[in-house]
Amino acid sequence: MDALRLYRLARWLYRQRVPLLPRLIQKLNFTLTRCVVPYQCEIGPGTELGYGGIAVVIHERAVIGKHVMIGPCVTIGGRAGRYDVPVIEDRVEVGAGAVILGPIRIGEDARIGAGAVVLHSVSPKTTVAGVPARPLP
Repeated sequence: MDALRLYRLARWLYRQRVPLLPRLIQKLNFTLTRCVVPYQCEIGPGTELGYGGIAVVIHERAVIGKHVMIGPCVTIGGRAGRYDVPVIEDRVEVGAGAVILGPIRIGEDARIGAGAVVLHSVSPKTTVAGVPARPLP
C-alpha cells in the first residue's frame, strides 16, 4: 500500500461526504508511510510519489497536475503571511529533497532539481536547481 492509493481512497470518501473516515485514512497514511498527503489537496491522475512517498509533505490547498513525478523528502507548501500555495502543472518532475513554497506556479514539463528551494514561479519546460532555485542554461 503506498501513500497515493490511501490518498485517493480518502479523497473519494471526502468527495462522497463520508464523515470522519477520510481523516482516519489520512492518519493511517502518515503512520504507514511518514507522508503527509491531505485528502483536501488536488492531485491529478498518473502522478507518482518516488519510493512510495517517503517523507513527502503536501499542503492541503496545493494543486498538482497529471503525470507529475515527486521524489522522496519533497515539501510543497505555503509561506508565512500568504494564503495561496503552489500550483504544479502537468508532467513536472520534482527531485528528491526539493522544497516548493509560496503562491507560485510550476509550468508544464518543468524540472526541479534535487535539493532545490523554489520560491518563485517556474516557466514551462524550464529546469531549475540550487538554493534559491535558478534556471539552468
